[in-house]
Amino acid sequence: MRRVCLTLPTHRACTDTIAAVAEEAAYGAREFGVEVHLLILDSSAPVDLAAHRAAVAALPPAPGVVVHHLDEDRQRAFLREVLAAAGHAGADRLLDLMLPAGVSYGACTNRAFLFAEALGCASVHRRDSDSHYQLRDGTPVFPLHHELTALGRRAADVAGEVSRSRLDPGCADRTVVLAGASFIGELSVDVAELRALDPEAYREVVGLSVPSGHPEIWRRNLIDEAFRGAGTTPFTTDLTTLTLVSPTRVDMCNVALGREVYGRVPLPPATDTIGTDYFLLHLVHKARLPGVLHNRHIVNYHTEERRSDEGFLAYQLRFAKYLLATAHLDTVYAGLAAAGDTLLDPAGRVRPAAVAALARESTAIDPAGNAARLDVLDRRYRSLGGRYATAAALFAGRRDRLLAEARDDMADFASLVDAWGTLTAHAKGTAVNHPPHRTATEPAVTP
Repeated sequence: MRRVCLTLPTHRACTDTIAAVAEEAAYGAREFGVEVHLLILDSSAPVDLAAHRAAVAALPPAPGVVVHHLDEDRQRAFLREVLAAAGHAGADRLLDLMLPAGVSYGACTNRAFLFAEALGCASVHRRDSDSHYQLRDGTPVFPLHHELTALGRRAADVAGEVSRSRLDPGCADRTVVLAGASFIGELSVDVAELRALDPEAYREVVGLSVPSGHPEIWRRNLIDEAFRGAGTTPFTTDLTTLTLVSPTRVDMCNVALGREVYGRVPLPPATDTIGTDYFLLHLVHKARLPGVLHNRHIVNYHTEERRSDEGFLAYQLRFAKYLLATAHLDTVYAGLAAAGDTLLDPAGRVRPAAVAALARESTAIDPAGNAARLDVLDRRYRSLGGRYATAAALFAGRRDRLLAEARDDMADFASLVDAWGTLTAHAKGTAVNHPPHRTATEPAVTP
C-alpha cells in the first residue's frame, strides 16, 4: 500500500488545527486507499504540548491513518540514531542543523523528510499551525485531494485529469514531483502595518526581496503582489494546471513534494529566517520538473503572539534575516536557472552535488549589498518610530553578526546537502521511537 506523510510542524498551541489536519488525513486514506502517516512535530512549550497530547488522544478512529506525535526529545533521539548509523564525523553539528535551538522553518521540514523516509512514505504533505481549511457547502476543502491525485505519476498521464496543461511537451515523460496552492486571508509576512503606516517605506523595504535586474514595471508588480498569496476570494470550484509551478504561486502551508526531490536535497536549515523553506520549490522549477498548481487555498491568519511586542520583534528579525538571505539565495537560483536540465542526472533525478556547489559559491558574494539592505531597514524603521525603531536598534546591535550569519547559513546548507544522501539512506527502516499503539486500520498513535 502506498504510504504518504501529512506533516504538521508546530511550536504554538494548535489543538483545533490538529483535529482539522487529522480529518484531512482520514479523507486521504478513505478516498485514495493510501496509508496516511500524520506526523506532528511538536516544539511547543510544556502546557501547549500537554494540550496537544490530549487532542491527539481524542482523535476519532480513522482506518488507514497512523498518527505520530513527537516532542523534541523523541525527535532528537531519532536523529541521533540516524546520525550514528550514518557515521558522520561532524554528527553533533549536523544534529544542530537538523534540530537547532532557534526557530527554523527549513529544519523542521527536513526532520519531516527524514521521518517520512523512515516510515517508507512516497511524499510529504505540509500544513502549518496558523492556518485552516476553506469550506464549501460546510465541507472542508482539502488540498490532499489534488496532491494524491498527481504526485508520483508521469506528467503525460496526469495531463488528461487536470483543468489545463501548460507543460512543455519535452517534460511530459518526467514525474510530477510537486503539487501545491497558496493561501487566502492575512499576508503571510507581517508587513501589512508597515504598508499602512508608510507606503513608500513598504515599497523600499519589500523591494529588497526582489532580485536586481528586473525592469521597473516588473519590480512594482512583484512588490505589490508580495506575500499576498491568492488574495481573499473564497474557493468555489476546482482549477488545476499541469505546469512548471512558479514558487511565487505556492505557500509552504499548502504544498506536497515527492521523495524524488526531498530524498536527494534538503532545505536550508537557517534559524530565525523566514522564506528559506521555499528552496525546493525553486529547485523543482529551475530543474523543469512537472507540478500541479491547484486552487484549494488554505486560510492564513496571524496568532495573537505574533501581534505582541515580543512577537513583533521576533518576526521582524526573521524578516530582516530573510532579506539578507535572499542575496545569497538569488545567486543560487540564478545558477540553478542557468544549469536547467543539467541539474538532472541521466535518470532524471536532481544532482545534489550541483546544488551544494552553488550554495558554496554564494558564500563569496560581496557583503556590501547586504550591508546596504541593513542601511535601508535602519533608515526606514527609525523613521517610523515606536517598535519599528526598537527593531532598528536590534538590527544595528547585531549588524556584523547578521551579515556573517547570512553567509554562514549557506555554508551550513551546502554541508547538509553533502550529508543528506547518507542521512536519508540510514533513515530508512530506523524506528520512529515507540511503535504505534494500534494497527494502521485503526488510528495508531505514537505519543
